[in-house]
Formats: sequence, C-alpha cells, structure tokens
Amino acid sequence: MQFKNLFFIAVIGLTITSCKKTIDQYPTSNLYDGVYYKNVAEFDAALIGCYNGMQKSMFDEWSVTELRSDNSIMGNPTSGSIPNRELSDLDLLMPNTYHERVYNYWLSSYYNIYNTNKILSNLAVKYDSLNGNINYDDVTVPVTPADRKRIAAQASFIRAYHYFNLVRLYGGVFLIDRPVSATESKMINRSSVAEIYKLIIADLTNTKENGDQASFTAINQNILGRANAWCAKALLAKVYLTLNQKAQATALLQDIISNSGYRLQTNYTDVFSITNEMNSEILFAVRYKSGKVGLGSPFCNIFAPSSSGNFIVNGDGDGLNYPAIDLYQVASGSVADPVRADAYSATDLRRNFNIKFYGTKLYSNKFIQYNDLYNLSPLVYQDDGENDWPVIRYADVLLMLAEAQGNTPSSIQLINQIRSRVAMPPVNPSNVNDFNQALSSERRFEFAFENQRWFDLLRFNVTLTPNFAENTLKAHFAYMFDSNGGDHYNQYTPPIVLQNLLAQVNADRLLLPIPQREIDNNTKITIQQNPGY
Repeated sequence: MQFKNLFFIAVIGLTITSCKKTIDQYPTSNLYDGVYYKNVAEFDAALIGCYNGMQKSMFDEWSVTELRSDNSIMGNPTSGSIPNRELSDLDLLMPNTYHERVYNYWLSSYYNIYNTNKILSNLAVKYDSLNGNINYDDVTVPVTPADRKRIAAQASFIRAYHYFNLVRLYGGVFLIDRPVSATESKMINRSSVAEIYKLIIADLTNTKENGDQASFTAINQNILGRANAWCAKALLAKVYLTLNQKAQATALLQDIISNSGYRLQTNYTDVFSITNEMNSEILFAVRYKSGKVGLGSPFCNIFAPSSSGNFIVNGDGDGLNYPAIDLYQVASGSVADPVRADAYSATDLRRNFNIKFYGTKLYSNKFIQYNDLYNLSPLVYQDDGENDWPVIRYADVLLMLAEAQGNTPSSIQLINQIRSRVAMPPVNPSNVNDFNQALSSERRFEFAFENQRWFDLLRFNVTLTPNFAENTLKAHFAYMFDSNGGDHYNQYTPPIVLQNLLAQVNADRLLLPIPQREIDNNTKITIQQNPGY
C-alpha cells in the first residue's frame, strides 16, 4: 500500500509547548506516553500523524508567503469583511500583532514541532545545542537500530521544515527541541536566528545521514513520499544558500543531480497531474488524499474564482491567492519598467497553466484538480482535492545550483534547461545584474503559487543584490497602484496614499510580528516583539 493511501492518523499532539496558551494541556482525545510509543508500529503511526500535521500549517502558508510577494494580491480590495481585511493587511505588508492568520500559522507549526519532539524524545534522540549535533542515546523501547534511525530521520526532517519556515517568517523564535511542561515553556524565550539555524542544520544532517538513501527509481513504493536523504540534502542546500554558504550548497546540489535519480518531467504540466503524483521531479510534497476522509486538499476551492458556481470546481471558489496582473501581462521589454519586464511571456507554456481566466477574473490554477490529459476533473466533494503540494522539486535543485554558482556558463545552461521545457528561448546574460534578473524571473515563472516567491525575495537580498526584495515589492506596489495595474491599490477604503504604501516596504516589515498572545500571556518573562510592530 502506498504511503499516501495510509490513513494519516494523528495520535500525538498532547499540547503545544512554547506557544500553547489557550488549549487544554492534555486533551482527552489524545494518547499519553504511558500507553503509546511502545513499539515500532506505534512510532510509525505517530510519524504518519506528523506528516498529516503538515497540512495544517500549509492551509495558511500561501497567505503569509505568496500573498505578501509580488505574485498575488487580495482580489477584492473594496471588501470590508474581517477575513478579507485580514488578507488585505498581509497583501499590504501591514498585519497587526493580533492577526489571526499570522497566529494560526505559528500555532499549527509549533503543534507539529511538538509532535516530532514526542517521537524523538521517546526514541532517546536528542539535540546537542553546544555542538550542533543530533545524538542517539540509550533507548528503552524495543526498536531496532535501523527502525530507530529511519523514524528519527523523518521526524527530524519535518521539524527542520517547520523551523526553517518559522525563522524566515518571524526571525528568532522559540527553540523547543524536546517536550516541556506548560510551566517550563513560560521560561523559554526567543532564540537567536543563528541558534535556530543551528538546530535546522543538525536535523537535516541527521536525515541526510540516516534517511533512506535509495535513488528515485529504487524507492520502495510503500514509502514513496516520505522524507529521505535526497530531500534533506535539497532543503539543507536551501538553508545554506539562505545563509550565503554557497560552497556547502553547491556540493549537496551536485550530489543530487549526479546520484539521486530525480529528473525533470518532460512536460511542465505533468509535474502537477493527480495521476502522476510523487513523480521524478518531486523530492518532497505535503500530501493530500481525496475521498471524504478528512485529508483532501482545500486549495481547489480556495483558489478557484468566486461566483463561478460549479463551473471550475464543485462548491464554488473563494477567489483567493488572486494572481497579480504584473505577473500575467506580456513583458513590455522596457528597461525602465522592471515589473512588466518580469512578467510571463505570452509564449511561456507555464503562464496559461498557472494562471487562467474566468470571464475577466484571473485565478491561480496550479492546484485545481487535473487528470493526466490536463482536463478539468471536478471535485466530488468540496474542499477535498487530490492535489499534493510540492515543497522541493528537481527544478528547484537546478536553479539553486545556478544561484550558488553565480554568473557562469554552467549556471546559464541550468536556467536554459528549465526554459527549454516550456518552449522559451535561451537567455544569455552579459553581466552579473542581467544574470541575477534572469535567475529571479525564472524562479518566479517556474514556482509561481508554490509559496516560494516570498522566501526567494528574502534570500536574494543576500545571495544576489542588497535590497532586492524591497526594490521588487516597491516596483510591484507602484505598478499595481495606477491604471497600468488595474488601479488595484488605490481602490481601498479608506484610500491609501502610494507614498505611505511604499513606506511599508522596509526591512522590519519583511518579518511577521510575533503573535501578541505569546507576549501578553506570558507572566514570567518579557518576550520582545519584532521591530516595527
């Protein structure tokens, strides 16, 4: 039975440690250590619960990443409803410290970190913060060394995944590497960004060394989709790139290209087909299972156009993650117009797959259910899509290597390898600035609506050009403010002044606020809010 067809039973989740303030510490629906974690089968069931737990944070991730980038906008700026205003505030880079989605993403991430900590703790797998290592101490439960490392490697990957997202979105967060009591958690303050990255690197190194090493063609179909050594190397390479440690990233990426067996799909649309899941391009994905078992993807309905009835998906759409017109429009070629020059070409095969029209409305199409002929496959049940959400693709590996190597013939060839698949002519940048723009644009076009763009913009501030993110977002706001961009940002009530909107784009606003509930509810220590909030 394939991994996706296992029922993702979440059996852990006793409480959230560092951030848990408002839910019961020991819900009666959950199991305690005294009756669980006693054999391999129970550890495997708990691990499947951790994979399932990744869906919860993914539900809000697009709103704290893609919506804050230049890829998408809040589609109805005139709406005064609270949910729409909250999305508008993220789009405008002005969420308040009590923002519900900012808190929900934080909460669901820490919830699953707690789940992974329970597994690792019961396996006596501990983080040595002094040396930055994952240690395997003496274990009392009856598991073989091989099973212990197999399970711990996957739990480590999931924990690293959550912390990597948290540190990039919020800065220094609470480092919780083991189960702690509610009382103890109130004495744990924010760790530095460097300390969080130290844990992430240790966790991913553990997965790299102890995870499944089989190449793609040799992966056991029963575990297809689980974290392995190759996806750990890819995510670790992205960590190193984020830290501007390009040599370390290069070695890992070259290893994946040479030895992993992963490769590009022939057709771009094949990557996302629901009959071609976990294909050779998907190193890791958050998985979904339709069939009204509580594990289906909600994004078909969330991203389908509003008021479309059952024409696109059953149950209508919410019209969220609305594509920005400056991504769709044909490039003008004007050097003085950098946003439109960073838009899809009309001949780019990715454009009309990633973005479609319903009447005059644009909508994000990538995660709306498709069969192997790329025809619409309507949902049987609302919010119950089959589409997995790719986290790491082989195309990402190739473009990360280009980023790590910089402006070299080899890097340009990697970019053109991606472009060739979608019938785009090769690029031939003549200088570093042109190379940086070509790389940034290619990543934008390739990974549109996969929650990559925001993190790319942050990383490019370090790996490509200082203030790259700020300059890109300011150009986006300016273009989308007037008639060129559909007068989007000047439709808000009360009116927004462009100068004030551009002032929101600063280094402080590249981080989300620490949820105010964390600060207000802790009576033991003082927790610092991020600057600018």
